[in-house]
Amino acid sequence: MVNLELYKVFYTVAKCGSLTKAAQELYISQPAVSQSIKQLEGQLGVSLFNRTHSGMQLSATGGKLIFKNVEKAMIALENAETSIAELKSTATGTIRIGATDSIFSHVLADKIALFNVKYPSVRLELISSTSPDTINKLKEGGCDIAFVNLPVEDKDVKFLDTVSHLNDVFVAGKKYASLNGKVIPLNRLQEYPLLMIEENTVARRSLTTFLQTLGIGLCPDIEVANWDLMLKLAVKGMGVGCIPREYCEKELACGDLFEVVTSPALPVRGVGIALPKNVSASFALKQFIALFK
Repeated sequence: MVNLELYKVFYTVAKCGSLTKAAQELYISQPAVSQSIKQLEGQLGVSLFNRTHSGMQLSATGGKLIFKNVEKAMIALENAETSIAELKSTATGTIRIGATDSIFSHVLADKIALFNVKYPSVRLELISSTSPDTINKLKEGGCDIAFVNLPVEDKDVKFLDTVSHLNDVFVAGKKYASLNGKVIPLNRLQEYPLLMIEENTVARRSLTTFLQTLGIGLCPDIEVANWDLMLKLAVKGMGVGCIPREYCEKELACGDLFEVVTSPALPVRGVGIALPKNVSASFALKQFIALFK
């Protein structure tokens, strides 16, 4: 079996022309250098150097015959190490990001645009799904990082920081102007048509769990698959919707919707970062995560 360390010592001695200089370059003792040369000569069955008063010279029948090939091999190994180092310090490749449509729009869009400006060589693949499905994709290797609605409990993934907070509120359009400016007990909301996100979402489960702690059960008249549809229906007067305030700021600001103040208020949720367990993050992915610190 080829011993690369012995050839590395041989190559260094040949370049330096001296056992002492080679030892200094390799950060080992001179006797260790001399022993390595003797060991390689023993394996090859030839003398590799002529030891002269001026230093170490390659022998015509040994050292000179193999030097060029050894040099090519050493350069190739150095290039390989350089390539690996560059991969660790240069943002290249692809980052597969999993999140819901709303998280992409309201939490990630600006960060994604900023990252693209800083690292244009990195390809960003955006994978849209519900938070539970996104977690499953993360565990199955379908994405490299997930931004999910919290709370989520899954011991098979690694959760990092919370990157955004979500304040769930009830909103309504002009048709329900009588509710504006009042504090409405949560249990009275069932007196009005309710718009809620689908049951298989973290947001809906979080709302249901909170209401159960109060002994309240609110049943939606209309379930929607996404927040954009809920906003449109609420603006049109189809009912009172439950949605994160952060997702309807424009409609609230322009007066298309108003916030229905409830007693008690709904708890604050969050959006968190999840990574697969036992998988090393690439340099590019680490730089993307750093945008949220």
